[in-house]
Amino acid sequence: MPSVIAGALLDIGAVSLRPQDPFTWTSGIKSPIYCDNRLTMSYPAIRRTIAEGFAAVIRDKYPDCEAVAGIATGGIPHAAWIADILGLPMLYVRDKAKGHGKTNQIEGHFKPGQKVVLIEDLISTGGSSLKAAIAVRDAGCEVQGVIAIFTYQFQNALDAFAAESVPLDTLSSYGALIDVALARGAVREQDVALLQEWRKDPKAFVWE
Repeated sequence: MPSVIAGALLDIGAVSLRPQDPFTWTSGIKSPIYCDNRLTMSYPAIRRTIAEGFAAVIRDKYPDCEAVAGIATGGIPHAAWIADILGLPMLYVRDKAKGHGKTNQIEGHFKPGQKVVLIEDLISTGGSSLKAAIAVRDAGCEVQGVIAIFTYQFQNALDAFAAESVPLDTLSSYGALIDVALARGAVREQDVALLQEWRKDPKAFVWE
């Protein structure tokens, strides 16, 4: 599954690798990779494969899941498709509570003790995903885990999830993407060391 998803993301340009001409993220970090998994919404076959992949993880690891929650905004459509496949209620979690009306941060019907799996499109540092998971936990639900389409596999993200005791699963990863890109000739053999070294510490990486 990781290589299938990685290949699909490369096919539609949802993930791009430019080891010789790095992108600049909003944070200012220069990166050999850029990920826009929102593009998957526009490709029915790919979004179906992703939704079925999510559903398979939930059936296998969280068979008693009682609701699926999309993390705003990228996780929302995927949560809807997964909830439909599994016949489960769907929620979504905002970055922060609304400043008007009922001031909800979590939208949809839920109840204390409900077992919830959160859905995300991308894990980078993991900050926004964990914030959503903690909001659901604070609302009285049991957070079973977070599942994402793709992860950069940053160690600080893994450490943050472990610190909050929130299980993390992903359908594909940076490592799987590099393997697929190399096999396809999308990156050169001599680029692999750079790509792997960058992932260890993006902020400290020195670009020549």
